[in-house]
Amino acid sequence: MWQSIEQAISTETGKRFHIVEKQAVSACSLTNTLLDSNEQPLNLSFKVSDGQRSYFIKLNKKECLVNFQAEAYSLRQISKLTHIACPHVASIGTTLDKSFLVLDYINFSKAKPVLWYQLGQQLAQMHYETQHNQFGWQHDNFIGDTIQPNHWSNHWHSFFAEQRIAWQLQLLSERSILLGDIDHIAKVCHQILRCYHATPCLVHGDLWQGNTGFTHKQAMLFDPACYYGDREVDIAMTELFGHFPNDFYHGYEAEYPLDDGYEQRKLVYNFYHILNHANLFGNIYLEQAKALLARIMALNYH
Repeated sequence: MWQSIEQAISTETGKRFHIVEKQAVSACSLTNTLLDSNEQPLNLSFKVSDGQRSYFIKLNKKECLVNFQAEAYSLRQISKLTHIACPHVASIGTTLDKSFLVLDYINFSKAKPVLWYQLGQQLAQMHYETQHNQFGWQHDNFIGDTIQPNHWSNHWHSFFAEQRIAWQLQLLSERSILLGDIDHIAKVCHQILRCYHATPCLVHGDLWQGNTGFTHKQAMLFDPACYYGDREVDIAMTELFGHFPNDFYHGYEAEYPLDDGYEQRKLVYNFYHILNHANLFGNIYLEQAKALLARIMALNYH
């Protein structure tokens, strides 16, 4: 397996790469941080080095190549279209029984307040990337280990209600878990978003603190689930699993202030991620989903 990965790196970089150091590392993913004791990480992760160059390797089942391809595509789009730093994709491929993604290894350090402020500014600038006039993405991708539909749509309220909320509710129903009538819940979310004029912009799609990192000089984003959506989905998620430092929001607001009604729309946007966690892990997330749904239904009637 490792020989195949060495060959892939050598081919992509044009320089022979031979692993002389290899160590397992903790992958930076939400699932690895919030797992119950009987749950396992989605990916195995390693740091490898030839003594000069170091790479971060993600490994999974061979059929998960499509997951890594989607992640690599999002990283390359962020790198191409924005000024936000993200890990360089060095290689991607399969061995006899594994799929792998190779990224440049980054030595992260403790975040400075000024870098959180700069990240807020940079994210706001990324949200000005509006080259598509529709909501969606060039292909379906993944939120965690769940397929994320991204069919192009002219209407944000329809896109989010159908391809985010109704989709997750349908996945739950296929496991005989019902939070209510799917069509009715989707309609309520549709109504809450209908009067808001959202501009389709490039979003990270899975923006919690575990998907950020800092060097001494800059902030970095990784593990994206990109699409063209409402910029508020990113800001909403920064408040869901551990609030970002205030410097981040000050930096964002200085570049691109949030619109009125965000606090209400935020509930709908984060409902999607809670539903996804309910699908992935069940347990406490089902109760959180029910509680958040109650708040959303109350919005619809007041």
